[in-house]
Amino acid sequence: MATWNFEHLKHHILICNGSTCMRNGAEEITQSIRKEISQRELDNMIHTTRTKCNGRCQDTCVVVQYPEGRWYKQFQPDDAPAFVKSLYEGVSYEPKVSHFYGTEKFERTNNTVEGVLKK
Repeated sequence: MATWNFEHLKHHILICNGSTCMRNGAEEITQSIRKEISQRELDNMIHTTRTKCNGRCQDTCVVVQYPEGRWYKQFQPDDAPAFVKSLYEGVSYEPKVSHFYGTEKFERTNNTVEGVLKK
């Protein structure tokens, strides 16, 4: 098993690869994000992790960006170039579709389903 050196890491991207997201393009999204990172030689700055279900199946496909804790829904493979560019340029990325994100207080954009509270 590899041990990665995260000394220069600035962003950690979690890409949902749960069964619903996988049926809706998660593999292509994962590969498109990773391809952009690699082509721009940003592997030391941006790390990706495939996750299992993030509990937002109605929002497929879900991508989560840390350390900001920003959640994106309905992510598409062609969103990857602008998304990755926003990370290394430090500019805001507004996807073509609505997204939800968390800061100190979880905020939602219009038409975002609240979901079930965990007990």
